[in-house]
Amino acid sequence: MSNLDAPISMVRPGVIEFGAGVAERLGTWAKGKGYRRVLVISDAFNASRAALLGLAGEVSVFGEVKAEPDTGDLDRVLAAAESANADLIVGFGGGSAMDLAKLAAVLSGSAQRLVDVIGAGRVAGPRRVALAQVPTTSGTGSEAGIRALVTDPGTRAKLAVESIHMLADIAVIDPTLTFTVPPKVTAATGVDALAHCVEAFTNRKAHPAVDIYALEGARLVGRYLARAVRDGGDAEARAGLSLASLYGGYCLGPVNTAGGHALAYPLGTRWHVAHGAANALIFPHVLAFNTPAVPDKTRAVLEALGLPSSDKIGSVFEAAHEFCASLGIEMKLGQLGVPADDLRVMADDAFAIRRLLDNNPRDLSRADILAIYEAAY
Repeated sequence: MSNLDAPISMVRPGVIEFGAGVAERLGTWAKGKGYRRVLVISDAFNASRAALLGLAGEVSVFGEVKAEPDTGDLDRVLAAAESANADLIVGFGGGSAMDLAKLAAVLSGSAQRLVDVIGAGRVAGPRRVALAQVPTTSGTGSEAGIRALVTDPGTRAKLAVESIHMLADIAVIDPTLTFTVPPKVTAATGVDALAHCVEAFTNRKAHPAVDIYALEGARLVGRYLARAVRDGGDAEARAGLSLASLYGGYCLGPVNTAGGHALAYPLGTRWHVAHGAANALIFPHVLAFNTPAVPDKTRAVLEALGLPSSDKIGSVFEAAHEFCASLGIEMKLGQLGVPADDLRVMADDAFAIRRLLDNNPRDLSRADILAIYEAAY
């Protein structure tokens, strides 16, 4: 599958700082830009170490971000942004913190509300405040992207916003910030980064300009994820995963994910399974399912991960499943608190996520989705 002659748009944050110890460069950059009122959006743990960013002036911290944030969480963040009257908003944490920071940056001080901007290209710009992103996990790649997701608690559906106005002015990627991530979270978020790369690589909209990042991201995960799970202080492994996550973020803008993420989302919105863990559990099933449509690319993925090359569905599943299970990832839905009688509703939810399913290289029917959930149970 090659779309070499297809038009593609690629964007990156204006400044990218990458490497051990670069976190404090954010403060230097902000001072040079003259930003004096800063709002840091983070979870409780990262709120306690916001000083590492070297920020000066009036620094407020909203430290109540939780996994899988919903519209109520966004409302609280927007209230904090209004109170801080910030000229710089910083997302400091995992994908949840960075997504909320994106939305706060475009909605604070704007006449638009969330309902007005759901979808692609609906944010009125330019935004009023600057935006910085500092990831503390290696998975989402949200620091490099222009999409943000929050959950509607009423429908339990993900609400997706896509806009060039949510692109960060600066992304500061310091792998040392990920040293404290526990082994199980390291494993799950690492496979999330892998899923971003693989779903873009095998996508109907796949493009050689993105494939190069996707395949190298997969190689980095194959080379370094197990090492980081074994030793969280392995600086080289952490840096490799941080780069893999960034490359996954590069894939999300012009190509995006596909069936794997569509099937993973209901696990988070309905049963609060962490995004990385949900994607890791689903990953082998969808990779194997898609094999007949993209056999050459599937072989390339397995080779990148250091796994036996194959274009047979059963062999692909076994290799990918063992890769994830060997990292200590829970690979059974039933062990994550998901009740068997909810699988049909989850299949309905996943089948409705056309913005992702329509990217999948092989059509996934509702029956196919239910069969995957049942196999994963």
